[in-house]
Amino acid sequence: MSPVRTGFPRPLTRRRRFGWPRRVFAQVLLMQLAVATGVTVLATGLFLAPLSAQLDDQAMRRALAIAGTTASPRLAAGLTGGPPSARGPVQTEAERVRAATGAEYVVVMDTRGVRWSHPDPVQIGRVVSTDPSAALAGREVMEIDSGTLGRSARGKVPLRDADGRTVGAVSVGIEYDSVRDRLLGAIPGLLAHAGGALAVGALAAYLISRRLQRQTHDLAFSDISALLAEREAMLHGIREGVVALDRTGSVRLMNDEAQRLLGLGPEAAGRPLDEVLGRGRTADVLAGRVTGEDLVTVRGHRVLIANRMPTDDGGAVATLRDRTELEHLGRELDATRGLIDALRAQDHEHANRMHTLLGLLELEMHEEAVEFVTEVVGVHRATAEQVTEKVHDPLLAALLVGKATVAAERGVSLRLAPDSLLPDRLVDPRELVTVVGNLVDNALDAAAGTPDARVGVSFRTQGRTVVLRVSDSGPGVPEGRRELIFTEGWTTKAPPVHGKRGLGLALVRRLAERRGGTATVAGGPGGGAEFAVVLPDALSDAPAEVPSDVPAALEPAEEAR
Repeated sequence: MSPVRTGFPRPLTRRRRFGWPRRVFAQVLLMQLAVATGVTVLATGLFLAPLSAQLDDQAMRRALAIAGTTASPRLAAGLTGGPPSARGPVQTEAERVRAATGAEYVVVMDTRGVRWSHPDPVQIGRVVSTDPSAALAGREVMEIDSGTLGRSARGKVPLRDADGRTVGAVSVGIEYDSVRDRLLGAIPGLLAHAGGALAVGALAAYLISRRLQRQTHDLAFSDISALLAEREAMLHGIREGVVALDRTGSVRLMNDEAQRLLGLGPEAAGRPLDEVLGRGRTADVLAGRVTGEDLVTVRGHRVLIANRMPTDDGGAVATLRDRTELEHLGRELDATRGLIDALRAQDHEHANRMHTLLGLLELEMHEEAVEFVTEVVGVHRATAEQVTEKVHDPLLAALLVGKATVAAERGVSLRLAPDSLLPDRLVDPRELVTVVGNLVDNALDAAAGTPDARVGVSFRTQGRTVVLRVSDSGPGVPEGRRELIFTEGWTTKAPPVHGKRGLGLALVRRLAERRGGTATVAGGPGGGAEFAVVLPDALSDAPAEVPSDVPAALEPAEEAR
């Protein structure tokens, strides 16, 4: 049976090639070893070079010191006692000094350069092989030179008699081979110390490389470069905001989406989180002062979902998702469900009315039927006319008419204050629709089920400023929680199916503060709660006439219900 062949190519066997390693730790180890070896060799060479010169200098100074000690007036007197002789007093004294000091030679010469002493008696009476003029001129000489006895370190001094006259010179030589032997004798010890230092350096380089291997997960430089490129592409390509923080709480990294969601720029990197975002729930969530999963926060007009994950180095990475559109859709879904429930109830009520009308017609009670139809139609028309007379913006008027229908189904009376007036000159009607819709929904939830359930809405204007008040007959808000209810995520209701609660009032305050206004809550005149929202510059231009009681709208006041 023939083997089954697939369309996938067989993997190639990779041959092991020797050369420059690919792993980070191996490259670092080799570089550190090369540096340590180079430094050791350089330090050894730099030490040996001055050591040779120092040994030469010591030998020449020793020779000069011996010559200076030998050149005494008593030795000078020997030069006048007769011709140079191998048995004369000068030769005898010079050989005694040479034997005592270990010098290679001690040569005494007269002013003509004729030797009076020498280790080889044959050389006595002959002229010296090197120039003695400097010493005979009264100067001390140190040098390394070659003579009849080979290369040596020499010291020459003038020889003066008792009257101080120069009568000759003394030359002392130290065998240069002994100087070289001292230098060569110091090299093994120096190399031993250098080898020990190199071994310690190699061990330290190995330990550092092993730690680097663990920290880089045994990756190659090419792998790190590829991972960095992939990270940059991923961070700036995903549609979620990513914020990386270090252990001090400063922003280490922020991708493009995070900058867009938080309204920040690249200059935020390296700065403390609280300084960049300011005090608030968003900063608390990202800094880890508020813990949990899928935490809701509001930044500007955006609703964000944040999650935070600590890192091994003490920092953290936070992800942000934009739920603004989803939250709006969820609220529209809730409103649609409320309208559907209201329409279902209206359908039942309409069926009852049609049955009543049919019964009146079958009983030939025509006048009663006409009165019944007129009354039913008049109630709905009166509600719509009442709203449109006071609210001239079509979006807000439609919203309030729909809310009135929902309120009636829930057994709540929704009324506009008699002195309410909102002209059709709103700069951003959708913004006010969001504010009114959130406040009325909360008021209906609070008032539903209470005796004489009611919700009051009031619009006042002053110049280009709109003041909105929404009151209810519910249980009210305790004084200690009147600021807490405007915090993102705070709620006393069960969460809906589509997401989180605790966002409506936070959005209301953010929208008001974005225009330089305020959103507050206080106790209602007849119990319950009263929310007041001031929106500066909400109208396109100031009205020609301002009612005299409008300024009072800027202060907490009792509202007609």
